[in-house]
Amino acid sequence: MAAKQAKGKAKPGRGRIARKTRETDIAVALALGGGACRTDTGLPFFDHMLAQLSRHGGLALDVKARGDLEVDAHHTVEDVGIAIGEALREALGDKAGLARYGHAVVPLDEALVEAVIDLSGRPHLTFNAKLPSGKKFIGGYDVDLTQDFLQALCNHARVCVHVNVRYGRNLHHIVEATFKAVARALRAATVREGTALPSTKGVL
Repeated sequence: MAAKQAKGKAKPGRGRIARKTRETDIAVALALGGGACRTDTGLPFFDHMLAQLSRHGGLALDVKARGDLEVDAHHTVEDVGIAIGEALREALGDKAGLARYGHAVVPLDEALVEAVIDLSGRPHLTFNAKLPSGKKFIGGYDVDLTQDFLQALCNHARVCVHVNVRYGRNLHHIVEATFKAVARALRAATVREGTALPSTKGVL
């Protein structure tokens, strides 16, 4: 069954998406400029990561997700990434006046992660991460889902993101620094610098 997706009547700088499939039922509301964060995905660690995306990305974020967690967390995490990506794309509008590019390097104790973003209109993710061997799960969250979440977000927001995990030992620290770095890069990219479109092509 194809996904049923509905967009709300969002104001400028805001996005609202409802997405329902046989595997997940997700509602996302997002606003640029900061605000409250409410997340309920059934995955406590993932909720914690979405809170980092909200706080450090300067996003008001409301996410409610119900998924087939009895199978595993993949459908839920990926589909939340799709919905947040769609909401972000809606909130960005035509991108006139936005900085477009953002860069951040974020430490978390022994871990250091770099993220670069371009609100290019062209979806791309480069994810360079040599994760420590051994432990793979943080609670019920498979750390591999970090890349899947970011890929879904990039595809549906139509943005370009490069992530470089420079080093780290603790998986919690690495994943959290990744979410924070992407968030800080996004925050920098969405700063208003005027009214001009940041492209010589005339469209993004």
